[in-house]
Amino acid sequence: MCKPQTKETIGVDLSKKIPVRKYYTSLKEDFMTVQVSGAKAGTVVYPPQGRFGPRIQNHLQLVLLHTGEMTVYIDGSALRVPPAHVALLKPGHREEFQFATDQDTWHRWISSEVSFPDEDARKYWESLPGFLPLSEKMNRIVDLMLSMQAEDRPSYLESLASLGRAALQLYEAECRQQDAERSIHPSVLLTKSWIHRHYPEDISLNQLASVAGVTPEHLIRLFRKHLAVTPIQYLWNHRIERGLHLLRHTGLSVGEVAEQCGFKTSYHFTRSIKQFSGKSPTDVRRQSWHAGE
Repeated sequence: MCKPQTKETIGVDLSKKIPVRKYYTSLKEDFMTVQVSGAKAGTVVYPPQGRFGPRIQNHLQLVLLHTGEMTVYIDGSALRVPPAHVALLKPGHREEFQFATDQDTWHRWISSEVSFPDEDARKYWESLPGFLPLSEKMNRIVDLMLSMQAEDRPSYLESLASLGRAALQLYEAECRQQDAERSIHPSVLLTKSWIHRHYPEDISLNQLASVAGVTPEHLIRLFRKHLAVTPIQYLWNHRIERGLHLLRHTGLSVGEVAEQCGFKTSYHFTRSIKQFSGKSPTDVRRQSWHAGE
């Protein structure tokens, strides 16, 4: 398949490249009267230099990118989705996919058959961002859908549609949360973003303050004001959340997960997971894997 003819927009969020309507804040809160008549989930690994498409998107589809790289050409414009993000693909658009050239790309997806009650509802979904950071809540919805599909019970079809609707509601809610973060002090947002990229490294409060361009004391005050935790507490919480994700979705050993998430020892990682979730890393993994049987 030939590379799509398009201007070079790799690495640019489609919502920033193409003029997109502002959120339709005038819509009622019950805009989710959008009907979901069916939904299904899937998981796929593409080899290096993998491609898919072209196709016309007929549904509202959430694509959860776990590893590798993914660029979606939507009506000729490129949306590059970072790993650990979820993309929203909208009906009526032509799509072509390109995946990483030097590694496997693993993504999962939820495709929901929807009908919009009116044009305002359709425009609202068109206005939402092309991708967001992938949350553990979204991962759990996919886990449950895949588990139910594996049992292949017709009685589950209605529940799968409800889970597809719940995933769309979650995406919309996380859009609102992202929008609300615009009121957060820029130093906090800058520090959070830096932590998300560098959390496996050995990080100090002074280093975070230097990144944020404020004193350590001021950074602590800002984090407590906006997030109700200190910067270092936020760092460790993020490490734990990433550790839980790797335990549930990879076959890495506990020691390897601990190292990749910035823990000095497996003992420290195990103790932190236990304090955070009430379960040992082994129990977390066993519970997740049994759910997928």
